[in-house]
Amino acid sequence: MEIIDRLAEILAVHRGREGALLPILHDVQAAFGHVPEASYQPIADALRLSRAEVAGVVSFYHDFRDAPAGRHVIKVCRAEACQSMGGADLIARLETALGVKLGQTKGDVTLEAVYCLGLCACSPAAQVDGQLVGRASVARLEALVAEVTA
Repeated sequence: MEIIDRLAEILAVHRGREGALLPILHDVQAAFGHVPEASYQPIADALRLSRAEVAGVVSFYHDFRDAPAGRHVIKVCRAEACQSMGGADLIARLETALGVKLGQTKGDVTLEAVYCLGLCACSPAAQVDGQLVGRASVARLEALVAEVTA
């Protein structure tokens, strides 16, 4: 199914709903793996918003992507508790080990920052493909990625 057809279906589901922008964007991302720039204007038209307003919401929220993520997404907490327990060093070491910079995708791996995973007592915390990891280390995260790629 073409992007425009699927987008029309998503917009129809939310037609007339108050505050529909965020639910629409979540549905678009679920359908395509990201929020394609080509979807901004149709969404804006359906909600009587400007294209800039839609683009602003997509760029404001960290969960929305403007490009597809890799098959494997590693999120590393950057909140205070994790930073105090070596989170910045963990990120730097992951960037080197995986060959991908924070906020970028290289090959099958996307490395992202997140601001609290709720594992403050087990800092630093991370998430690999939805699996939470407390007391994260480069070795543990690399092992999880290797496990899911095997």
